[in-house]
Amino acid sequence: MDKPNLIRAAELQKHDESFSHPWNPNSLIRGATLSRLTGLERTGISFARIPPGKESFVYHAHQFEEEWIYILSGRGVAEIDGQEHEVGPGDFMGFPTPSVPHHLKNPFDVELVYLMGGENREFEVAEFPKLGRRMVRSRNDRVVYDIGAGKPFGYSDG
Repeated sequence: MDKPNLIRAAELQKHDESFSHPWNPNSLIRGATLSRLTGLERTGISFARIPPGKESFVYHAHQFEEEWIYILSGRGVAEIDGQEHEVGPGDFMGFPTPSVPHHLKNPFDVELVYLMGGENREFEVAEFPKLGRRMVRSRNDRVVYDIGAGKPFGYSDG
C-alpha cells in the first residue's frame, strides 16, 4: 500500500506513539513520525510532545546526521554544548555535523510541543558524553561502545 502524501491534523491523534530512551528513565516523548507516515526515507520529521517534568532523549551529539528542533508551544530547557537555554514558541535549534551535544527537557507545568527532524543516513556515529558511550549505526545494525574502550587503527595486543 502506498503512503499518503498528506496527513491531516485531525488524523495525527490516531498515529500517536510514545517513546522513552532506554538510557534515560525520565525520557518520554509522545507524537507521530510524519516522515514515516508519508513514506519519506532520507529525512526524518516528527511532531513531538514532552509532558511536564519529562525529557526528550539523552544528551548526545551526531557525527554525520544533521538535526533540528522548532518549538511550537510550551517552554523547555535546551542543553546545548554544556549550557542551558530556556526555549519557547518560535525558537529554532539547528545542529550541523559534527554537532555539539544537545538535549531537551520540560521542567515546566505545560506540555512542550515541537517539530524535530534531520537526516536518515545509512551510517551514523552518535556520542553520549555524559554516559561515556558511542553508538555506531550501519543501516539497521546498532553497536554501542564505551568511549574509553576504543583502540586506534593498527593497535596490537602483542
